[in-house]
Amino acid sequence: MTRTQKIQTLIPNGADQLYTVCYPNPGKETIILLHGGPGTPDDFLWFLAEFEQDFQIINFHQRGTKQSPCPSGDFSIEAYIADIDTIANHFKVDKFHLLGHSWGGLYAQIYASKHPERLLSLFLSSPGTGTGKEWKIMEKEMMTYNKNHCSRLDWIKMGIFSLLGNLGSSKASQALFRQVARNYNADYPAFRDRTFDMSNVSVQAGNRTRKAIMAYPPLAPLENPSFPITVTFGDNDIFGDSKRFIEKRYPSAQIFFIKNSGHFPFFQNPDHYFAILQQHFKN
Repeated sequence: MTRTQKIQTLIPNGADQLYTVCYPNPGKETIILLHGGPGTPDDFLWFLAEFEQDFQIINFHQRGTKQSPCPSGDFSIEAYIADIDTIANHFKVDKFHLLGHSWGGLYAQIYASKHPERLLSLFLSSPGTGTGKEWKIMEKEMMTYNKNHCSRLDWIKMGIFSLLGNLGSSKASQALFRQVARNYNADYPAFRDRTFDMSNVSVQAGNRTRKAIMAYPPLAPLENPSFPITVTFGDNDIFGDSKRFIEKRYPSAQIFFIKNSGHFPFFQNPDHYFAILQQHFKN
């Protein structure tokens, strides 16, 4: 099988299915990618070109998003943990690297807290900073960032979109995320008008996952992991003091602040971001 080929499959986990794409590379270590959101799928095309020659890469649409139907309606943290195990087992991968961005970075931390024995490494890209009460603190920081990076009218619209999204409107959630993406790029003229496809944003996945995160207990420290941990934040990221939760949770981690970037450093400062990635995976 050539490196230009990929395996696309629906992997069952109980009544639910996970649309998964594997870029096979026999004999190489595996990286599993976790997209942000919750409820906003990403195919990680920005990542593949850098690493597909040296690793087997697996990406999937998280439960209830895009092409991963979730008829059970189960968005519990336990279900999310089982999804990663199900996918790894399907491809007969015992140990793997885990890379997550934003909510995916918090998802990776949750998995690592339960199954550290399966991890070769952990790369957390602008990760959500915590569960339970820590998530609530983080959300307040995100709200402040958004309010400070859009007009008064757009802020009012965001409040309306948020309310309608909480009531189950997918269109409102999509509009909210489009504005959020604009806010996150507001300080970067080259990306200020960048458009993101939000047509596949899942309001159900977002709302129910958020409730599960808030109900989940804070994550315990991981002081002496058997695998390396790298954390990156933009120097103008959306999080504030809650980043200290990450620093305390992973005292052995290498933490980098990427200059001239916010929440999307792979677009805003790719040279610095990918240099850190290359260092992490070479080590």
